[in-house]
Amino acid sequence: MSTMVDTAIFLGKFLYYFLESVAFKIIPRKKKDVAGEIVLITGAGSGLGRLLALHFARTGAILVLWDINQESNMETCRLAKEKGGVKVFAYKCDCSNRQEVYSVADQVKKEVGDVTILINNAGIVTGKPFLDIPDHMMERSFYVNAISHFWICKAFFPAMLQANHGHLVCISSIAGMVGTSGLSDYSASKFAAFGFAESLFLEYNMSRKTNIKFTLVCPYFIKTGMFEGCTTKYQFLLPLLEQEYVAQKIFNAILEEQVYLLIPKFAYFAVVLKHLISPKMMIVLGEYLGADTCMDSFKGRMEANKPQEEVERKCQ
Repeated sequence: MSTMVDTAIFLGKFLYYFLESVAFKIIPRKKKDVAGEIVLITGAGSGLGRLLALHFARTGAILVLWDINQESNMETCRLAKEKGGVKVFAYKCDCSNRQEVYSVADQVKKEVGDVTILINNAGIVTGKPFLDIPDHMMERSFYVNAISHFWICKAFFPAMLQANHGHLVCISSIAGMVGTSGLSDYSASKFAAFGFAESLFLEYNMSRKTNIKFTLVCPYFIKTGMFEGCTTKYQFLLPLLEQEYVAQKIFNAILEEQVYLLIPKFAYFAVVLKHLISPKMMIVLGEYLGADTCMDSFKGRMEANKPQEEVERKCQ
């Protein structure tokens, strides 16, 4: 009898949430107010991180910007204040260094307060065939793209749990859902980041029933400079994405408390199809989409981040 009751309850809830999801496809979700929220963005010195900072600056949120390059981070800070950000704090932090992450996190908690929206955005890409990747670059890819998420969440998540209020955002990649040729270390680290964030989402929604929100973002290649030289065979299916377009999509997803965001929409179809077709069919599809040659002309960022010794905590 208990099996029948459990099944009936499951089917009722499943149908209800299915209809709810359909309704939200038609009627836009209400956007939450983030004024006064403390928003921490890693990798805020350029690209997607900078654009997200500028979006939040217009909302009255308190911004905490982390980047390994203090000079570019201070430029983001200046731009954010021009967009209306009243309280903007810039910190130099190497997210691949555990002790530095915890140390800077303690500074943030003392000088700014408890972070309520955490955006794990910092990332690096090697862009070499597997056997050409130096071991230290493989390790760094994992430290920056995945393991740092564990440390940063450990630093700020307890306060969110105590307040039963917060929002964790993971910027992963389509390469974190579908293995990508020429991106073995990047793809593996993004799989790890996505898996970690999704596991937290399930853990704290299934067993602990918290009010903490989660947003998992998986875009295709973005024109940020990090993927300079990458190509796509069919722009109408898998376009190289404009930074501002992706930043706006992510910003809206956070305000609407959307859990999964894949960009472009074709990615939803591709991820489902991956699990339905045979491996040989998947290879043929990948070749058709140009996945076998997309990294052939990869250059990446021409200028590496330069370490900064001076730590300026607040943008004046």
